[in-house]
Amino acid sequence: MKRGFALLNIILVLLVLASCASNPYSKTNRVYKKQAKAYAKQLSTFPLPEKSDGSALYYGEYRVGTTNFNLRKPNYVVLHHTAQDSVQQTLKTFTIPRTQVSSHYVIGRDGEVYHMLNDYFRGWHGGIGKWGNNSDLNSSSIGIELDNNGFEEFSLIQIYSLLEVLENLKEDYNIPAENFIGHSDIAPGRKVDPNATFPWKRLAEEGFGLWYDEEEVKNLKTEAEFFEPNPLVIAQNSILTQRIPFLDKILFPEVIPATFDVEMALRIIGFDTSNMDAALQSFKLHFIQEDIQSPLKGDELKILYNLYQKYL
Repeated sequence: MKRGFALLNIILVLLVLASCASNPYSKTNRVYKKQAKAYAKQLSTFPLPEKSDGSALYYGEYRVGTTNFNLRKPNYVVLHHTAQDSVQQTLKTFTIPRTQVSSHYVIGRDGEVYHMLNDYFRGWHGGIGKWGNNSDLNSSSIGIELDNNGFEEFSLIQIYSLLEVLENLKEDYNIPAENFIGHSDIAPGRKVDPNATFPWKRLAEEGFGLWYDEEEVKNLKTEAEFFEPNPLVIAQNSILTQRIPFLDKILFPEVIPATFDVEMALRIIGFDTSNMDAALQSFKLHFIQEDIQSPLKGDELKILYNLYQKYL
């Protein structure tokens, strides 16, 4: 009996010691809290008139703080792969000051989620980039890093965790579906993450990002294709006096005009087209996911046209 109690006591001591084991990031956590506290102090300071010595500015007699304000909210989510060998390596990278890089969330291959930065804080994940007219994505986005070396497929459990995080972010900040984008989207020619195996279509089906309509793309025609001799059209014109509704999509498909401007379409979607080759490669990395370096083929042009209409 005594031996049993002794063993039980040893187990309890070991459990307590394990629960009290030091967090390897306790030091950097203290730095985080200190910086957050400093920012909180700045935000809670009542706005005061600046000293007007030598200035022509004339400040009012009273200090007046408005009652109508709230925190700025993120309006984009930018997805990355870490291009590192483990989640531990990434966590270390994001907790070393000299790296000057961070992210709001890191999601491991096993689906484990590390929320590293308050969503309202400005993370350093986007770098130099542009989406539409926004040239400072760090100030308006949340960065999510997926533990992936840049060449492997993303695990199912990792994607499940990502979808849960995205669902919360979309609900909390009312982020539009089209504002879930990739690092390569905002930095054409400079970044290629997340890699070509990333399931953008799956995310779009869940409401995170846009995707093309496969049926509509299938029915699209270029002008060259449309004006090719078509036996069905000839037969209908020579024999029938009325159109047959179920043949309309075959006989009268939507035609991409010869004047369709590829560069304009990419800009409408959001891509920076100052380097067209890089913009096309980033478009293909996201929406085609193969033959990234090659020019747009006919079917790929149809995909671009379909997406361009969605983003209008």
